[in-house]
Amino acid sequence: MRPRPRIAAYGPLLTLLLLVAGLLLPAATATAADNGTWGVFPTPAAGAAMTDRAYFFHQGAAGTTISDSVTVLNSSDRELTFQVFATDAVNTPAGGAFALLPVEQKPKDVGAWIALAPEAATTVTVPPKGRKDIPFTVKVPEDATPGDHVGGIVALNTAVEGIRQEGKVQVGVKRQVGSRLYFRVPGPVTPGLSVEDVKVSRSAPLLPWVKNARATVSYTLVNRGNVVVEPKVAVSAQGLFGRTVLDRPARELKLVLLPGQRIELTEPWADAPQSDWVTVRISAGATAYPDLTSASEAEFIAVPWPAFGALLVLAGAALTSLVLRRRRPHAERAESAPDLAATH
Repeated sequence: MRPRPRIAAYGPLLTLLLLVAGLLLPAATATAADNGTWGVFPTPAAGAAMTDRAYFFHQGAAGTTISDSVTVLNSSDRELTFQVFATDAVNTPAGGAFALLPVEQKPKDVGAWIALAPEAATTVTVPPKGRKDIPFTVKVPEDATPGDHVGGIVALNTAVEGIRQEGKVQVGVKRQVGSRLYFRVPGPVTPGLSVEDVKVSRSAPLLPWVKNARATVSYTLVNRGNVVVEPKVAVSAQGLFGRTVLDRPARELKLVLLPGQRIELTEPWADAPQSDWVTVRISAGATAYPDLTSASEAEFIAVPWPAFGALLVLAGAALTSLVLRRRRPHAERAESAPDLAATH
């Protein structure tokens, strides 16, 4: 667990940073990051009220410096104070949501290339219904690798907005909003995507065919290339003799898988086979890279174990009863036979 600063006013209190990163939609339909109280987005052109840029998109060769500006907008009726910082982006391991690292974790990629203007060195105060434009530069290192480098610029509200209990520790809740920054270093582009660790967990009713059996297919997607990928996934399954028992065509997952990231996903299966030998196949690709494909499989045997166990118990009971019945006549005949030795 990452260390979090203590807040004296609440005793043993840790700061929880809640990230509001916006919906994971393609850039063409995305909106600037805004939680309704404040927003962070690329600074509009001179004289414009709003920006037409949802995120920051830049390109620069190793050794170059790019300049831009970020705007923090306060939509509330009170003054707000923020800690503004640049950081790297990651995918959350479970589900693959886009996330920006918290302030206490030091960036190692594009977040470390960004230098904000001196006025953002400590905190930035924005008046009610006001905005603050903060210039920044991106200095690309000489040894920067080609491909996509993704991060963001974050405004963290310094006020604790609430308290919640985590075990024996009280946790102070702060909120932050970040605007994404995509940076491309020119050079060889190598998209890469692999499907790994396909597994199936299954639950079946006590009495088969009275209710549907349910299964969950879990798998891992890994971006092994140097560019972002918006994956699409198809799920299929075949039973004995090649019979199709599941066929879900490829669909966009509505997430951006960053270079070097691996995410765990699940696929519910509400009407899984009650009894069969099944091979499940996960196929992944990306619309932007038609030649980029990967697939992996897993097998499982669908057996209605509860019913099978109940049948075994019943069969065992019937067999025991039969044996006892067969032994009883022999025992009765032995008891009624005359004692021949006593008649002599």
